[in-house]
Amino acid sequence: MATEILLPKIGFSMNEGELAEWLVEDGGQATEGQPLFSLESDKSTNEIDSPASGTLRIHKQAGETYEVGTVLGIIE
Repeated sequence: MATEILLPKIGFSMNEGELAEWLVEDGGQATEGQPLFSLESDKSTNEIDSPASGTLRIHKQAGETYEVGTVLGIIE
């Protein structure tokens, strides 16, 4: 079963964030609990852990700003 990777809300007033960097390549193996991507918000940069293990399929590219809840990719 596929797991969607959503842009998380990491601050009370956060509405969007920049996907700074994918830490796993498209088609690479993601491991649950391990860093998956870096997210920059107004106040900080955070590494976001993978919600599941499996093959990563990237839908959104790094270096762009997206709204909270945007599907960034899936793990199959």
